[in-house]
Amino acid sequence: MTLTPQWLDELRSRITLSTLIGRTVKVTRAGREYKACCPFHNEKTPSFTINDEKGFYHCFGCSAHGDAIRWMTDQRGLSFMDAVKELAAEAGMEVPAADPRAAKKAEEQASLRDVVQAASDWFTQQLGSSNGAPARDYLAKRGISEATRKAFGFGLAPDSRSALKEALKKFPTAMLVESGMLIAVDDKEPYDRFRGRLMIPIRDARGRVIAFGGRILGDGEPKYLNSPDTPLFDKGRVLYNIDKASPASRQTNRIIVVEGYMDVIALAEAGIADAVAPLGTALTEAQLGLIWRMVPVPVLCFDGDAAGQKAAMRAAMRALPLLRPGFSLAFATLPPGQDPDDIVRARGAEGFTALLDEAQPLVERLWAHEVAAGSLATPEERAALKTRLLAHADAIEDADVRHHYREAFRERLDTLFSRPRPDRTTRAPWAPQPQRGGGGRRFAPDPRLQPPADEARSIGQIGIGGHYAAALIAGLLRYPAAMRRHEEALTRIAIADPGDAELLRQMLDIANAQEGLDCEGLLAILEPMKVYNRATTLLRADGMHFSFNRRLEGEEVDTARETALRDLDEYIGVLVTQPEIRARLAEATAEFQRTMNDEGFARQQKLFAMDKELTRRLAALSDSSQR
Repeated sequence: MTLTPQWLDELRSRITLSTLIGRTVKVTRAGREYKACCPFHNEKTPSFTINDEKGFYHCFGCSAHGDAIRWMTDQRGLSFMDAVKELAAEAGMEVPAADPRAAKKAEEQASLRDVVQAASDWFTQQLGSSNGAPARDYLAKRGISEATRKAFGFGLAPDSRSALKEALKKFPTAMLVESGMLIAVDDKEPYDRFRGRLMIPIRDARGRVIAFGGRILGDGEPKYLNSPDTPLFDKGRVLYNIDKASPASRQTNRIIVVEGYMDVIALAEAGIADAVAPLGTALTEAQLGLIWRMVPVPVLCFDGDAAGQKAAMRAAMRALPLLRPGFSLAFATLPPGQDPDDIVRARGAEGFTALLDEAQPLVERLWAHEVAAGSLATPEERAALKTRLLAHADAIEDADVRHHYREAFRERLDTLFSRPRPDRTTRAPWAPQPQRGGGGRRFAPDPRLQPPADEARSIGQIGIGGHYAAALIAGLLRYPAAMRRHEEALTRIAIADPGDAELLRQMLDIANAQEGLDCEGLLAILEPMKVYNRATTLLRADGMHFSFNRRLEGEEVDTARETALRDLDEYIGVLVTQPEIRARLAEATAEFQRTMNDEGFARQQKLFAMDKELTRRLAALSDSSQR
């Protein structure tokens, strides 16, 4: 189907936005507009305005902004098409027809919804009958009240191979099989899928029943059984309780992801309504997308046993490539052997909330997991830890987030393994070392590296861009091993000066072909080339105040070298990231000048702050050599 801009504008014009919002939020007239307390963040003084003439809402507290369709997707948690269909039905408009095959598929799905809804009604009836006494007793023992039982639509599937089939005989057997209600094996007569189980309806974001989960009553396997995938139900694209958790999250600004639907129900019984659960699978990319539409940092709260923690790490691995600025995961760890039901029974909702408040950010969970993975006694084991951590960072597709994860892991590795940074004195210019006891010079300079000339001193005057590029090349000349570590990043750095660009290219080619290079070896290979004079000039320069541009002397050479290498790694990361941020900032600025809306302004200001922080870090790296 094709939804033209003209058709969507007509749909918006037929919807009175204040009436739509007023169904779930108390609104009051304020002149030609309406005001309300914002449903997207907690506030006591109304800052949420609704303008029916212009057809949009805006919050001056949290910058929430949108039209009727955006309200349905953000506040109700519907997909775009579901929101359009619901609004179109209210406005008396026909959604443009799809092609015949899609229309037939939609008609078939509507018929299947009738089947599963009829099954849900019958399961509910069975739970309330005399046959349902054991199931009702089980719910009572679990502390599930009648109100919660009705809210979640609990039912009972009798222990029979044909009871449901007989109850729904008005539907063709083929539809009962396709909806997952019956099992058809070869040429045998189809029979009921769910038998002797407590039935829990699974609903989509609009609250429509699309499948079931069944918990066995008594002994038997499997303990839990879900509907198979059907035209209505794809277990990897659905979250249990999303229909209730989505609006609840607008009040709490939180989503809790637990392991199963009984965990969700136990939390709801305790008054915690913003919980969802995957359905018998590890958390998928599609489910992460659903969660991130509700909140930017959901809290994963899996059981404290080995299986639960393994599931948490699988979710972390699945999320890494999808991370983007502001969107991540947090992890709340339950005590071993306990699930959310145990916690709320023993400590109440406050005790469970306290556990959520202690949730670890994703970066901390990855760090803790890898550090605890094995011994760190040998250099090889420490190197393996670094390799694993940086592999996690490299899995992140967003360049900005990837850079910050690499930096975070490096800082933690430095803290874990390195000696503290020494106090640094003011950088002194180059000078020959005095003779010691008649012996040779200690750390004698290479005869090709003479005291700096006027040409070298002018490097700091060629402008910020050129200065930083020159400092980078000089640092790589002193520490050639860094080129192999950052080969991909260095190829992305644009250097304006053609001579410097050619020098860096030659250095990268040499580093790629020669392992174990030091400064002396690199200069020896460069000597026959035209770029050699530029290389020696950069090494003689004394106007570049970075730790990795200094000649190392004195008793703290090893410590100073570690510091210089660490600073050079960070320096390369910033030089790679900042041009990308500035390009995005230019795009955001142009877009904001075109639209002049709050979202564009917020994006521009966020990128501006990121650019400012990178500039501060460059300055801090330069200042560090003066301490």
